[in-house]
Amino acid sequence: LTKNAPRFSSAPSSAPCSSLKTTLKAEINQQAWATLNSATSRAFEKPKSGRIAVKVINHLGDEEMKVFKVS
Repeated sequence: LTKNAPRFSSAPSSAPCSSLKTTLKAEINQQAWATLNSATSRAFEKPKSGRIAVKVINHLGDEEMKVFKVS
């Protein structure tokens, strides 16, 4: 991650997971949640467009998306 890259919250995992489950009205895979509830991004290949979109949905269901150039 670059210094300006967004990071996932490192808040305690149980409360946000429960709230998100209620907000989305969906089951959440605990193993997948554990990989996302981190300050470190999972690796991915650089897209041909040179840009990525990052969408964050908080435990209240609020959404925000930003597009970043990657080099």
